[in-house]
Amino acid sequence: MADELTIREVTEDSQLEEEFEDETIFERICALSEMFPPSVRTVGSSAASLTWSGTVNAFKFGKSAAWIASTSFMILFLPIVFEAEMAQMQQAQLQHQRQILLGPNAASGGMSGIPTGLGPPVMGGMQH
Repeated sequence: MADELTIREVTEDSQLEEEFEDETIFERICALSEMFPPSVRTVGSSAASLTWSGTVNAFKFGKSAAWIASTSFMILFLPIVFEAEMAQMQQAQLQHQRQILLGPNAASGGMSGIPTGLGPPVMGGMQH
């Protein structure tokens, strides 16, 4: 008799499963929303709407701010960077020419080809 009840329960469970249709998440949310009072649904809808519009406005502001910052950097600071790089390249080229013409001591700071130990005499006998 215990076997009969078990078979009957299994048969009833399988019939119940066949009766239910699969529902989408949207349908389930709509059905669940009916259990809340209209005031709670209104507040929830307003909060979601404000969150979405705030996100969209923050994205638009971020886009504009990034555009302004990048174009300002290009217009104001890149010319300065390019000029500094050009001056550095000219200095390196001048130093290279000096080294070729006057020898290795000229590039390290020697006075126009004179070895560093043979400078002009210093008054008072002490060199500084």
